[in-house]
Amino acid sequence: MDIVAIHYRRLPDRVQLFRQLVLEDAGDYVVTYLPSADLPKAVTAGGRTILEPGAPVVWITYRERWHDVGRFHLADGTFTGVYANVLTPVVMDDARWETTDLCLDVWLGADGDARVLDEDELAAAEAAGWVGAGTAARARREAAALLEGARRGEWPPREVHEWTLARAREAVSRPGAGHEPGQDQG
Repeated sequence: MDIVAIHYRRLPDRVQLFRQLVLEDAGDYVVTYLPSADLPKAVTAGGRTILEPGAPVVWITYRERWHDVGRFHLADGTFTGVYANVLTPVVMDDARWETTDLCLDVWLGADGDARVLDEDELAAAEAAGWVGAGTAARARREAAALLEGARRGEWPPREVHEWTLARAREAVSRPGAGHEPGQDQG
C-alpha cells in the first residue's frame, strides 16, 4: 500500500507534513487513511469533541476541488461526523501532494448539526494580506455551497458515506498493507 506525503500549508507560511496510506484512487478523488491523528489537543465544534489525539481519520481528497473531506472519529473509533477543509485544489504529484488551507471548515456532525467554522480566521488572514480578496471570496463560496448541500441532504457525496472506518481498516489489514503513516511539523 502506498503512502502519500501531504504538504499542508497553513497561513501565513507554516507547513505540516502528513503521511497517509492511500486506500483507493478513484480518478476524481483519492481515499487516504490516518490511523492515529497526532494532535496536541482535541478538535471541537459547537462545544463537542469531534476528533481526539490518537483517533483515526478517513480522508477523501478531490482533484480540482476547493475542499477535502474527513470522516472524523474519537480515539475509540466512534464516528463523530464529516469535516471539510476549504483549501486550494490539491496538487497531486505521485507520492507528494501540496495544498494551502484557506481557514474555513464545514462540519456536519453525526447528529445532523451543520456549520461553517473559523470564519474569523479567514477574515484575519485576509486583513493581514496572507490571502487575497478573490481567494477569500472563493473560499467563502465553497464553504457556503457545502453547507447548503448538507442542509439539503445532498452533501457529503456517496464515496464519503461508503468509506467507513471499518472499510478503511479492512483495506489496511490486507496482506502487504503494513505501513505507519503520521504527521511531521515543517
